[in-house]
Amino acid sequence: MPSEIVGGREVEIETRADGRSYRTIIWVVADAEDVFVRSVRGDAGKWYQRALSNPEVDLVLGDQRSTFVAVPAPDDESVERASAGFIQKYPPSRSVEAMIQADVLHTTMRLDPV
Repeated sequence: MPSEIVGGREVEIETRADGRSYRTIIWVVADAEDVFVRSVRGDAGKWYQRALSNPEVDLVLGDQRSTFVAVPAPDDESVERASAGFIQKYPPSRSVEAMIQADVLHTTMRLDPV
């Protein structure tokens, strides 16, 4: 997986449903072991809903693309690691605060490379 994708401030996640592909700009974080994403809109996030239904997703940054399987990771350890990643990677802001609110933590997903 190209580190530029995970290192990008914002990337696109490409999800699929009904024979179509959809792209949504999201934040992605990684630690030494895993790559994480989370829906800032909680369960209402369309990309999140599509990833639950069809877990093969792509992360796209410019002309680079990496394919993953999105695995729900609502366990405490994954949630904490992802939250720490968002806090470390992104400057303090209301957007970061929104990503670590209790009502969205359960939407944490680990992206496993295909």
